[in-house]
Amino acid sequence: LQGRDAAVHAAGSLLSYVKDYLHVSIDHIQTLHKERSGKYMCLDSISLKHLEILEPLHDKESKCSLAHLLDKTKTPMGARLLKQWLTHPLLSVLEIEQRQTSLSFFLSFPQRTNLTQILSEVRDLERLIMRIETGFASPKDLLALRISLEQSPKILTLLQGVDDPLLSNWLEALCDISSLTEKIASALSDDPPFRLSDGKVIKQGFHAELDELRKICENSQEWIAEYQNTLRKETQIKTLKVGYTKAFGYYIEVSRGQAEKMPGSFQRRQTLLNTERFITPELKEYEHKVLSAEDQISSLETDLFHELRKEIAGQGNVVRKIASALAHIDCILSLAEVASQYNYTRPTIDESLLFHVEGGRHPVIEAHIRSDSFIPNDVLLNDKEHRLLVITGPNMAGKSTFIRQVALIAILAQIGSFVPAKKAHIGIVDKVFTRIGASDNLSKGHSTFMVEMAETAHILHNATDRSLVILDEIGRGTSTYDGISIAWAVAEYLLTTLGKQAKTLFA
Repeated sequence: LQGRDAAVHAAGSLLSYVKDYLHVSIDHIQTLHKERSGKYMCLDSISLKHLEILEPLHDKESKCSLAHLLDKTKTPMGARLLKQWLTHPLLSVLEIEQRQTSLSFFLSFPQRTNLTQILSEVRDLERLIMRIETGFASPKDLLALRISLEQSPKILTLLQGVDDPLLSNWLEALCDISSLTEKIASALSDDPPFRLSDGKVIKQGFHAELDELRKICENSQEWIAEYQNTLRKETQIKTLKVGYTKAFGYYIEVSRGQAEKMPGSFQRRQTLLNTERFITPELKEYEHKVLSAEDQISSLETDLFHELRKEIAGQGNVVRKIASALAHIDCILSLAEVASQYNYTRPTIDESLLFHVEGGRHPVIEAHIRSDSFIPNDVLLNDKEHRLLVITGPNMAGKSTFIRQVALIAILAQIGSFVPAKKAHIGIVDKVFTRIGASDNLSKGHSTFMVEMAETAHILHNATDRSLVILDEIGRGTSTYDGISIAWAVAEYLLTTLGKQAKTLFA
């Protein structure tokens, strides 16, 4: 009974703790959500999927996604940051314009190719420092960290005197960390093994005691050769041999016929088919010296490596700042490469409700076909007479391409990128919603019609007058007149309901 009461009390305490923790976590999550919703465009999972932002909708191996098109990054941190930018476009005009200014700088930067080559030498600093801090780093990880950090001063030299606020902030984060890289270079071998247990991790000349112990092991072959020659002279046995095995250690080997000539001070260690093996006190003492030296080397190298790892871990926050700065530079440089390759233009971004694009192109489709075969399109949306556009036409006329293209241009503009258009003026879009195609989720009991209505309801509940809504054939999962009625009602709601009057493209 006492055991049961103790268990009940412990369970109650645990539940109380979990309850308090969940309340704190929920409050924290809600606070973060409010902060993020005020800073970033809202892109739900449906829009990310239908617009093929991160991966293609059908053929996953085709690489026909916006992320793959824009990803010219050279560092793993830059690739991750670019995906974060794509899923969290900005709402601040000032921040967008700062990125655009940095992108413009790189477009005309004569050393862009050299900068790209330097960045390609940078490894995944964020994961390397995490492995170092948690004690899972290998000698190769420390070498990769050193090589990566050594690129920082090269980038500073290349971008010295840049008159750009955003780039200047990132360059300030590339602080002088030469003392750490020099320490790693002096302590770690130039080509260390993958595992610490493989040895030869610490460089020659870094630690005097370690060098002395290594000298003992390295000179063992010379000592054995000299000792063998001495024994041959003393015993007059020219075939005498001194050898070593891991199982039995050092030994003196002679043939069976010569075994009787061995001095009495020699101890028999092993008898083989045609040979006898002996050991002497002197050889035994030397064996102990060499083997203990190897153990000491292993122990000393391990201690020195862990000391070095802890010293690097102490600079973890500095390394993370450098990693973040390099990732941001890499991202902007990647967007500049794409803008240069596909002739993108800088859009005008403001707080208006205008969305006007001249000669707009679908970025992904244009990149996968001949550049002269994509026909540009114009689009004008505002809060007056051009609030909702109905796009009609036969199958394969390009309706879906056109409406997706508009959404992608909005996202590109608000991550700070240039856009595939002759000219663009875009008022900040707070949310992008899509309702495209016929699909079901039968495993959860959702028919085609149910999925369509759930997605449509989500749009109607959450759209604002700053949102961009893309609708492609609402009502496909029901009868003709029911479908027309639903489409009509949705269009009328988006046009007439105060606060819900989103810029809408309805195919």
